[in-house]
Amino acid sequence: MTETAGPSSAELAAIIEGRTAEEIAMSIARHVRQAPLSADTPLPTVRSLAAELGVSASTVSDAWRILRARGVIDTDRRRGTTVRLDRTAAGGRAWHVPVEPGALAVDLSTGTPDPALLPDLGGALLQATDDHQVTSYLDRPVLPALEVELRRRWPFDPGRITLLDGAQDALDRLIDATVNFGDRVIVETPTFPPVLDMLELAGAEVIGVPVDPEGPVVDAVEAALDRGPTVAIVQPRAHNPSGVALSETRTAQLAARFADHDVLVIEDDHSGMVAGAPLHSLGVHRPDRTVHVHSFSKSHGPDLRLAAVGGPSEIIDAVVRRRQLGPSWTSRLLQRVLLGLLTDSAAEAAVRDAEQTYLDRRRAVVDALDRAGVTVDTNGSGLNLWIPVDDERDAVVALAAGGIGAAPGGPFQVGDGGGDHIRLTISRVTDPDDLAEAVARAARRGGGTAGR
Repeated sequence: MTETAGPSSAELAAIIEGRTAEEIAMSIARHVRQAPLSADTPLPTVRSLAAELGVSASTVSDAWRILRARGVIDTDRRRGTTVRLDRTAAGGRAWHVPVEPGALAVDLSTGTPDPALLPDLGGALLQATDDHQVTSYLDRPVLPALEVELRRRWPFDPGRITLLDGAQDALDRLIDATVNFGDRVIVETPTFPPVLDMLELAGAEVIGVPVDPEGPVVDAVEAALDRGPTVAIVQPRAHNPSGVALSETRTAQLAARFADHDVLVIEDDHSGMVAGAPLHSLGVHRPDRTVHVHSFSKSHGPDLRLAAVGGPSEIIDAVVRRRQLGPSWTSRLLQRVLLGLLTDSAAEAAVRDAEQTYLDRRRAVVDALDRAGVTVDTNGSGLNLWIPVDDERDAVVALAAGGIGAAPGGPFQVGDGGGDHIRLTISRVTDPDDLAEAVARAARRGGGTAGR
């Protein structure tokens, strides 16, 4: 197949009216709609177009962010920037991760928990429906008894707590409340792809910092802080995709650095009670500048769609006020179910057993991969493994040919320096040896020795 030839920097500059980011973006969008630039057309690099237009590279970068947010272009670390193939379809990184439901015999691309390990909802549902009623649309967004229970479990004393519809909903609303167009935001790389999509839609400039077995690398964070970020989004444990958990020492180091620059920290504790690692929250050190998100989806069930969010009152209040223009509150019926589960000894025991089972399965897969010649971090936590491969596209295709769904690593990464990886969700893996052999074959399809 012959690649579509794209316009040169000079040719593209000739159709652009104006020199601001908005004017550049609107000019290109008009030409895409009118079809002079067809789907999948490659576009020039940011630097070359900036030089041709006589503007800064950051101006063109802002124009590219606007166009990505509007679904006009795609950016791929291998193919560069291209006109989006189907602008009516969902775009962004998140949509490149999971495989089509039911398409493969074993789907390890989803990041979801094992349904067999979730606590039984029956008793909590029956109890929740007794005398259940909503007296007003203006009732408090969190049941008072549930808030008491959440505060008892919170890693620091939050100014305010509210309930939202899962961790992704929480991150989306927090980004909307705290990030303005042009703000710089620190994230880990790799990180959860929807976070990058949300920040792109907000018009933020993302600064990726690498992680090591203790969390975000301090030197990289210090370099990022010199660029004036306003917000940092971190995963304190069960890091998706790597499984890294913040150590107590690293948490204190990061808190001190963020305090020096007055950066707001948003903690995404997405695996919560089944993370398989202790929680070291930056909010212990900076409760007035830390928002903590605790999801119950992986521990108690994705269908509950519940995450608690606690932190400075002014930020949580802003989220609550904005939400009153939409859904107003998270179902109080589901809140009653959660409260019943959190105060039921059998449910608590089931969650503890699930956490240990996930740890056991993770270790079994890691050991099997090691025997097959693929080395991954042995100290991680959570439901996912981050596996180096020679070529991630070839690896994903090879695994799919064997009926195994895997997520390509590219959408998780900021920039091009992370190397090729795949992410596997191990929550339901009960036969690690067969999986490890398949992964080892797929990892080496490029002919190298990935993971050795």
